[in-house]
Amino acid sequence: MGKIISSKRSGSEILFEVEVGPEEATILNGHYDDVHLFTERVANIDANISSRGKNSATKYFLIPRQLRKNLDYFQPVGCQKIETGDKVIFIYVVDKDGKRVTT
Repeated sequence: MGKIISSKRSGSEILFEVEVGPEEATILNGHYDDVHLFTERVANIDANISSRGKNSATKYFLIPRQLRKNLDYFQPVGCQKIETGDKVIFIYVVDKDGKRVTT
């Protein structure tokens, strides 16, 4: 888990100086563009996990009703898992135009 050390306004944008541990830096795999900052403290929409199949072997993350607008459910989806000391964070990426960027 990282933290913002400082911030300053640069024209219409804000420049952040960020400190992260080696694990977080490794997760980036050398990609330093198109980086998004987020905090778990603003994950304020409740969601659920559904299970199906024999012994509930298949799990589904359910998209909350208020977040479903304008989603195309047939687009490719990227997923990333981040583990912290006491939580697991899943990040799903769905492109609006249906063209998932892979490297």
